[in-house]
Amino acid sequence: MASDKTWEEEENNVKGVEYAQKLAEAEHGLQGDFAGVTRNLTLIVAISWSLFQLSVASWLIVDTVFIRAAHLAFAIFLIYTNIPTFKFTHNWRPDLRFFLAMHRVTILDYILAVLAVFAAVYIILDYEGIAMRIGNPTTRDIIFGAMLVILLLEATRRVIGPALPVIAMLFMAYSFCSQMSFMPDVLLQKAVSLNRFVGQITMDTEGIYGIPLDVSATIVFLFVLFGTMLEKAGAGQFFIRVALCLLGSFKGGPAKAAILGSGLTGMVSGSSIANVVTTGTFTIPLMKKVGYPPTKAAAIEVAASTDGQIAPPIMGAAAFIIAEYVSVPYIEVVKAAAIPAFASYAALLWISHVEACKLGLQGIPRRELPPFVATLLSGLHYLLPLAMLLYELIIVRHSPELAAFRAICVLAVIMLVQHPIRAWRTGQALRPAFMLGVREIVRGLADGARNMAGVAMATAAAGIIVGVVAMGLGGLITEVIAVLAGDSIFLLLAITALASLLIGMGLPTTATYIVMASLTAPAIVAVASLQEFFVPIMAAHLFCFYFGILADDTPPVGLAAYAAAAIAEGPPIPTGIQAFMYDIRTAILPFMFIFNTELILHEINSWPQGLLIFAMACLGNFAFASATQGWFIARNKAWEVPLLLAVTFILMQPMNVLPALGNIAAQLVGLFSDAPVAYHWAAPFHPYWFYLLGLALLVGLWLLQKPRKAQDEASVGTRQVTINPLAGEGRP
Repeated sequence: MASDKTWEEEENNVKGVEYAQKLAEAEHGLQGDFAGVTRNLTLIVAISWSLFQLSVASWLIVDTVFIRAAHLAFAIFLIYTNIPTFKFTHNWRPDLRFFLAMHRVTILDYILAVLAVFAAVYIILDYEGIAMRIGNPTTRDIIFGAMLVILLLEATRRVIGPALPVIAMLFMAYSFCSQMSFMPDVLLQKAVSLNRFVGQITMDTEGIYGIPLDVSATIVFLFVLFGTMLEKAGAGQFFIRVALCLLGSFKGGPAKAAILGSGLTGMVSGSSIANVVTTGTFTIPLMKKVGYPPTKAAAIEVAASTDGQIAPPIMGAAAFIIAEYVSVPYIEVVKAAAIPAFASYAALLWISHVEACKLGLQGIPRRELPPFVATLLSGLHYLLPLAMLLYELIIVRHSPELAAFRAICVLAVIMLVQHPIRAWRTGQALRPAFMLGVREIVRGLADGARNMAGVAMATAAAGIIVGVVAMGLGGLITEVIAVLAGDSIFLLLAITALASLLIGMGLPTTATYIVMASLTAPAIVAVASLQEFFVPIMAAHLFCFYFGILADDTPPVGLAAYAAAAIAEGPPIPTGIQAFMYDIRTAILPFMFIFNTELILHEINSWPQGLLIFAMACLGNFAFASATQGWFIARNKAWEVPLLLAVTFILMQPMNVLPALGNIAAQLVGLFSDAPVAYHWAAPFHPYWFYLLGLALLVGLWLLQKPRKAQDEASVGTRQVTINPLAGEGRP
């Protein structure tokens, strides 16, 4: 009976992993079973796409518009030839199966693919003619432009769902109907003509071929390819094993290892769902075996994987678009994101420790863990491509695309030689080992291109929205948002955060960021300036970026939570809720760096000062996490929670402590007097002295809870697991 149960559990786990992998494919790439002509054609086109992008980054000099058009053509062809029009079951209306292509790609999809490619490269085929008649398109231009918009939106629907195409169509409809009598007065403006729409959206660099698609074609592709090839080489499992060796013996060690491993993997994958599937298949069962409930094990993995997109140096596709929109080198985006990202991960490690204390869990005995030095040496070569990437980005300050290209070259050499070296050491044949490396490189090139299909569609379709906004809607939206927010920066930030979470439920992170940044980032800066409050444009864009990422685990739609729950064999909605509760410590960071720009190192160029800000941000985030989780070093009492929140505010907003106290005093005086009272306190000393106050409060809370620590831990009991982490077997 026991063996049958074990077999059934293993079968369910395999099904959960397969389901999670399908969700990961649905986020960025292509779904479906490839066979025959489709499989071979997909392989050839995908490899050709990767080689084209590598050539553009190294030796091939091509006009930037040509690169964008070719990038879009490759992506749209792969989508139409691999994803059917509808995805129904085989037995649904068999009489209509042929016409609707419900479960397989048909000749109709191939025809659409060819038409879509011609529409995408039309700007290349008649580039000189289009340039000569800007603003006055011919009938042929309008036909190809309309065809591109329609086929692009349909391809986007196939690969990432209907949300983004619907939003784009609403913006398009508004651009044509903005002068109609039924429109509200606040939204009235001159309608756009068909000629102007087609010219700007499909034949200019302010629409489909705009900045988002340019970044996707020149930078994002190479980083996605780098992450895919790094995973094919085996780096993902290496990161997890190293993390387990370092942290596995601590209290709740497998969870801490999952966080560190997912962070390392997420820095190069740039996808929360792919990160869950890559690392979660190993870490989630391990966390369950040491005592974490399935919901919490999955939620920890979701929170760790989601934050991978905000962790430098890669940070996902949207970070590169931020650099283009803000017009700064990418290294400046990395600098701005560093403290919030690492403080968020540090707080998640603290949360995993708190959960281990609340559950009475211990770590894996050190004797059960593999030796750290041997494990590190076994995969030390995987760090060489990352070192090359960081050297190119930080030391010599080369462009991101050149840095990624050189890192890929180093990685390809490693993939080519690692198996022959292992075979030589063990006395095995060298030729099969060499061919294995070649196959891994080929699969990496193909899978990297397939993983880019969704990103390319998201950026191209979002370009339609950006183009409509650029036609005059942008300034109008800024005014409307300012009116809705009542000139209150707090209300505006709350509206932006909520809208990002809602839109992000149906859009990929990149598309969510593009839409929200186009609509609200200028408004945040403008409304703040009206209140004589300075918000750097970088902070406004990072604010939109963070909440677009958090939508990945926001119930009821967060796909990362569904993927993790499938692996953990737990319920997806409670997993999403639990993951969101863990991610609240990330959600406060955008609000904090809006009001304290030192957290994004704005005009901070001193290493000691930066490290001090980082340390205080970590401690402040620890205090907030303890307040929301109900446990510091012991179970919180009700009156301790406000003190923890006060510590959070003091350590993250030291320059706003006196103004806040002044406002509180003014409110108190106002209770006893009708005369208006305004306090404008000027600090007689540097605001950093308030760090001492925050630290004193934190130490005081620690001393207060210390006598209760043993009693609270005894009340939950302890559990230690003897486990072989590499074999995946354990016993309590």
